[in-house]
Amino acid sequence: MTDHDRAAARREITAALLAAFDRRHDVLDAIVEADDRDQAVTAIAALLETSRLGGEAVMGMAFDQLTKDARRHNATELEDLDRRLTFTLAERPASAGEGLTLRAFSDDADRDLFAARLADVGSAGDGSGGAAGDLDTEIASARDRSDSEQAAWFVAREGETSVGLVFGELTGGEIDLRVWIHPEHRRKGYGTAALRKSRSEMAAVFPGVPIVVRTPAARPS
Repeated sequence: MTDHDRAAARREITAALLAAFDRRHDVLDAIVEADDRDQAVTAIAALLETSRLGGEAVMGMAFDQLTKDARRHNATELEDLDRRLTFTLAERPASAGEGLTLRAFSDDADRDLFAARLADVGSAGDGSGGAAGDLDTEIASARDRSDSEQAAWFVAREGETSVGLVFGELTGGEIDLRVWIHPEHRRKGYGTAALRKSRSEMAAVFPGVPIVVRTPAARPS
């Protein structure tokens, strides 16, 4: 997650906590009426017109966060965040990761997506920085590395739309983790969300192996 996305998420949480303080009776009613925690979070988010991230923060509030001193602290923090940021979480909704999922790369179904990545980045998919081979060679090489447990590739999806790729390559005792987002879906927070989601996926494939995050540059236009 970028520093700006962290700050935007923090602002969303802080604003939700302040709103919950002002509407504490309504919030309590929403929680009491809910059948379970998930329903309560959804109801809180709707009541306060915040994201699910904000709803989760309110649901997890401790009693000491309801004091006037805590409210003053939150108000001061919110003012500071407002000065620092030029966008809201609503403008980069994907960064919260609520709708993004990762699934394993498919040689056939994701062929066009990887072709777009090759055209955009212009380097091999293995993270070596070398020149890319032809599409079939690149995909076959990735399949071989995956079969030998040297690589794990995932497709980042928002609903039914594939928005990018996540590459994990075992190199020198570390996982070289790279995230590529399709140009049509950039500047929405998908890279942040994919990075957050990928850590657990990579840990499952390569347990106990440290992860190093890379950000490859696109081919100059």
